[in-house]
Amino acid sequence: MSISLDEAVELTRTGDVWVFRGRSAPDRAIQLTTNSPVNHVGMAVVLDDMPPLLWHAELGRSLPDMWTGAHQRGVQLHDLRDAVCVWANRYGQRAWLRQLEPSADPDREQAVLRTIARLDGTPFPSTAQLAWRWARGRVPRVRLTRPGRRDASRASVPDRALESAYCAEVVAVTYEAMGLLPSGRRPNWYDPGRFWSGDDLDLTGGARLGTEIEVSIPPR
Repeated sequence: MSISLDEAVELTRTGDVWVFRGRSAPDRAIQLTTNSPVNHVGMAVVLDDMPPLLWHAELGRSLPDMWTGAHQRGVQLHDLRDAVCVWANRYGQRAWLRQLEPSADPDREQAVLRTIARLDGTPFPSTAQLAWRWARGRVPRVRLTRPGRRDASRASVPDRALESAYCAEVVAVTYEAMGLLPSGRRPNWYDPGRFWSGDDLDLTGGARLGTEIEVSIPPR
């Protein structure tokens, strides 16, 4: 199924996920590094009479951040339409929309705003850091239960505040703040492929993500 960008922007609501896949060498490197079929993910933010926005993290700074008004790298809040066009026409990406069901209620929207205030402007990790973080995210954390015994089911210490953030980590942390993902997992456990339907991402509270809807983007 494919819809136009205009239709997708009209349909999208807060919490919907946008996933992207490209063929460039950097795109392939990210896909290989994270063992993922896609290389980028962002989350829609649609509030009141504001234009639909895309909450994500990237290396580029071609668009103004809608939270600070500045051009910056790292975690950013962009005009959704502009961001998708940049990723399609400048970066050569295909785009898909996955809709959150049911849509976010006002409490979850407030959680999104608090997360944006906390994370906006966080730097993007280097490729080497990205590979290391992804690998670490798959190693179970352990805590000591009594001398000589370990319990791998829980963390030994809470996660530090994010000093840098990859796109999937931003969406995961925001989903956790919205009460859509269970707490306790490190953000680096998530990669873009976790938000693709081929991966069984168990959301809490009866929420689910719909199947991918391919978005047809007009040429620049």
